Amino acid sequence: MNNRQKHFLFAVFILIGFIQCNKIPTYSIPPGDPDKGGLFIPDNFEALVVSDSIAGKARHLAVNKNGTVFVNLRYATNGEVIGILRDTTFDGKADITELYGDIKKRESGSRGSYSTAMKIHNGYLYFSTELVVYRYKLDKNGEIIPGEPEIIVRDNHPHRQHEHIGKPIAFDNKGYMYVPFGAPSNACQMEKRTPGSPGIDPCPQLEDHGGIWRFDANKINQTQKDGYKFATGIRSVVGMDWNPIDETLYAMVHGRDDLFRLFPDKYSPWQSAMLPAEELIRVTEGSDFGWPYCYYDQIQNKKVLAPEYGGDGTRVGRCESCDDPVIGFPGHWAPNDFMFYTGNQLPERYKNGAFVAFHGSTNRAPYPQAGYFVGFVPFKNGKATGEWEVFADGFAQLDPIKSVYRAAHRPMGLATGPDGSIYISDSNQGKVWRVMYTGDRTAFGERELAGMVERKNASHIRTPHEIHDNLMKDDKLSEGHTLYFRYCSSCHQDDGHGAGGRFPSLVDTDWVTGDKSRLIEIVLGGIEGVIEVNGVSFNGIMPKHNFLKDDEIATILTYIRTNFGNEASAITSDDVAKVRRRSTE
Repeated sequence: MNNRQKHFLFAVFILIGFIQCNKIPTYSIPPGDPDKGGLFIPDNFEALVVSDSIAGKARHLAVNKNGTVFVNLRYATNGEVIGILRDTTFDGKADITELYGDIKKRESGSRGSYSTAMKIHNGYLYFSTELVVYRYKLDKNGEIIPGEPEIIVRDNHPHRQHEHIGKPIAFDNKGYMYVPFGAPSNACQMEKRTPGSPGIDPCPQLEDHGGIWRFDANKINQTQKDGYKFATGIRSVVGMDWNPIDETLYAMVHGRDDLFRLFPDKYSPWQSAMLPAEELIRVTEGSDFGWPYCYYDQIQNKKVLAPEYGGDGTRVGRCESCDDPVIGFPGHWAPNDFMFYTGNQLPERYKNGAFVAFHGSTNRAPYPQAGYFVGFVPFKNGKATGEWEVFADGFAQLDPIKSVYRAAHRPMGLATGPDGSIYISDSNQGKVWRVMYTGDRTAFGERELAGMVERKNASHIRTPHEIHDNLMKDDKLSEGHTLYFRYCSSCHQDDGHGAGGRFPSLVDTDWVTGDKSRLIEIVLGGIEGVIEVNGVSFNGIMPKHNFLKDDEIATILTYIRTNFGNEASAITSDDVAKVRRRSTE
């Protein structure tokens, strides 16, 4: 044996010893499921189902260096906040599932269904409920060290839960953590979600909401006043990430709702389905993206004045000075996670680009609901190219999607595994997928993407035709159905089944078929706070509908109580009048 061979063997022995002593994991890509987990993905990609369902369902997720998957649970029956998935047989499947934590002892009030965030950063597992950002210390293997979680930021506003209260997080490379405080309304109207109601000007909600705040990532027991208001004019963010190439924060914004419902003289149902854009924004210190005064129209490629502030769909006005997005996606796709890919397993075209989990719309009727896929945004030299692609589809398992209730799965969270695989969570059943690349990284190109280009023609992704894609164009609606569609279906859906953990079902619940007076009071006065419907908690954001006439409310409620499988008695205009008088006495 010559000296060169001896030196090589010596180096091998040293490496083996180093791996054994430091427990550095070695990775091999497991085989994918024969049906690719039911997904449509680019050629030469494989996918498998890590877990078919998790009790508590799923929001965001993270994967440690050993492949353990941490999932932020959507519901916590006994206060558990984290699902832990372990693969001890190395086939890619979770054979051990553990529910961990007990937030009930630490946080008053219901967690509802808006718990968000799950990220590993500097030896800690950070996650959030609706009101608090927590972290657990991790050991050298990336596992949670048992004990009490530290509170990093607490939302101590007296109003407690409200719409757009999710708290995703992102970290920069200077020790800061970024947390959005979403707007507690749709468009800062004087009368929340009331047709024709003007916007408050200036909007007082922008003082403590509708923006992103920066905090010390290592300081415990902070409240919003301990943070720094980094950017404003941002209605709602559920997914955001730090771009390590241009060292800038990026976020996906949920655009406002109800253009047709609130201003039918200015917008058609088609415009209300398509607009406004879901915005990918590049957030720098002092950015102002215009909410509630403005919204981005991705069809006109410009920011325009909101109707609550004198807009007509084309006027720019004060919006000229607002920051524009990097990309405007079609309306209501619900981008619920956003992640830059820095792994090395996928083809080079994905390196340093961004993945987006589009959770899917609830309020596009009478057109098909849209989104429900994972998209990819290419970046070059740290900047978005302006294009977007379909990366993974097939979650809903039907097309067209007439009601969100009918969708089998809705992509929610994204994470990168230690080997560069992509993990995707589902909020409907708590399903988790792992997507892997097994082909030649250097040979991947347009041919492998051809099938995904074709997916853009699906009704839940393409731009709907204003006439032909109207799912109700041939329906002869009763007066009750017409009024219900106009004022109720965007939340409760045209089939009455609601929308996941956001809006409760109207089917087989005492809230609908029980006490008439209570039901009328809800419609007249709205609901603020948490309610429980059929064992599920909802953050009550039901707006007042006292602008409706007594006979209109009676017609709507009678329609609800005698449809969707409900068999309750009718409600008369006299019933409504009595409750209205009582509420004003």
